[in-house]
Amino acid sequence: MLRLKEISMAGMLLGLLFFAVSLTPSLIPRGAFVQGILGGLVMALGYLSWWVLRLIWRFADMPEPSGAPKRWLLALLALGALGLFGWTLLSNLTWQNDLRAKMNMPLADGLDLIPLMLAAVATFSACFVVGAFVAWLVRLVRSRLLKIMPERRANVLALALVGLVLFIVTRDGVYDQVVTRLDTSYETAQKLFETAPAPPEDPDLTGGANSLIDWGGLGTPGRNFVLNGPDADDIAGFTGAFALAPIRVYVGRANGETAQERADLALAELMRRRAFEREVLVVASPTGTGWLDPGSHDPLEYMHGGDIATVAVQYSYLQSPLALILETDTGLDQATALLETVHRHWQTLPPDDRPRLYVHGLSLGAWSSMYATNLFRLVNDPIDGAFWAGPPFPSTFWRYVQNARVEGSPWVLPRIGDGSFIRYANHFEDASSGAPWGGMRIVFLQYSSDPIVFYEPASIWRAPPWMSDPPAPDASAHMTFMPIVTQFQLALDMALSFGAPPGHGHAYFAQDYIDPWVQVSAPDGWTREDTDRLKAHCDNGFQNGCSND
Repeated sequence: MLRLKEISMAGMLLGLLFFAVSLTPSLIPRGAFVQGILGGLVMALGYLSWWVLRLIWRFADMPEPSGAPKRWLLALLALGALGLFGWTLLSNLTWQNDLRAKMNMPLADGLDLIPLMLAAVATFSACFVVGAFVAWLVRLVRSRLLKIMPERRANVLALALVGLVLFIVTRDGVYDQVVTRLDTSYETAQKLFETAPAPPEDPDLTGGANSLIDWGGLGTPGRNFVLNGPDADDIAGFTGAFALAPIRVYVGRANGETAQERADLALAELMRRRAFEREVLVVASPTGTGWLDPGSHDPLEYMHGGDIATVAVQYSYLQSPLALILETDTGLDQATALLETVHRHWQTLPPDDRPRLYVHGLSLGAWSSMYATNLFRLVNDPIDGAFWAGPPFPSTFWRYVQNARVEGSPWVLPRIGDGSFIRYANHFEDASSGAPWGGMRIVFLQYSSDPIVFYEPASIWRAPPWMSDPPAPDASAHMTFMPIVTQFQLALDMALSFGAPPGHGHAYFAQDYIDPWVQVSAPDGWTREDTDRLKAHCDNGFQNGCSND
């Protein structure tokens, strides 16, 4: 058992080995302080791994080395661990700057060794103290159990009891924090209702005087979606032809008690706005907070001359990571209710006199949209296509498609069949290659450096499939797999991915939405020159859309 006065040299060396591997690059560049925290954490896990292996070895009554063999083993382990640590530490700046250069980020002038080591020592020390406390607790329980049962049984039961107690305490503590965050998020959302933009002057817009939807229930994401974006004049100025004002319908979570009530309200508003008379209809799924990326929706409205309607329904006030954990079913249920409701009405219309129907979502919105798009249910009267950006790694349909890739095609940009049904795009490929499209078109946009997409839970013991491929253009050739360490590198990458430069990580931006939307929605008379002009028009980039607002 772990005692503060019993520091295992072998455990420390294994921890140092873990630390050394953590210095290798992963998907997102890391600064010195963040690297130090990661290094200290995985070093503690390496130390813990040694103690676990030692306990298993002893439990199996296996002989332990001693004397000269033990000293030689420790010397070899020390030589390997220290040598690897020195090499990775000296190479870290080169590796991180190589990755920064590929993402057009400022290069670091030098390795900030002091903050790196201070963060590592502080993190390891904190983990060590926690481990020492847990070990003390196990010994305490074990000593009581030894009075009434054999040693081996007391050892196992002590570990089980302490583990159960820690699980309950941690669960309750986390639950309390989550409830607090929920309360805070809901309160913040209600305040946003009061401070968000005023109702639209146009009475026909969603939330206006003639609307079926109460403006007060939309919150900031919904209000911004309704008010911002290109109008008819913006679009006409770009296309040089007559344009319509795009229709945007948004229903806030506070506008209805249930997912179906909100979906029914969205359909009624679509019908009031005569959205089914437009050429294109998009059913969009927002992220956790209800946000819809203008960088995706604005270009599409330009492509179709404003002859388009988009509808979305909010299901949460939480940031996407919390919504993913706590309101997964809520998001999936809302997306399903909306698509089923809209599709049910859409299929009653004459096929030659109804809009082309597409589904779309970014990140958590992509996950819920994929879930709602039950291809078997739509087979008799299918939608026209789908465009999903940054699909999170747990998405069942996405994983199914990924595993159906043509053998030899890369995991980050796979080929699916002949490309007539499903294609992929990223920062370097535009989904234009493949056999002629069939009746339904599906495109995935996923950046090769996006850990939200390519995180792999099984990396705790095996390498993710994409690590077996040649590195992508914005990936490092020095990525190295190691059990446990890679798992924590990728987990940290997910937290850092939202702050990556546009076009990398989880930072999707307008220019990269345009080519996939052209492929999916096939705007009439659209040319490559039109695409280039629209990209230039939208060069204000990530999260800014293409409007003049």
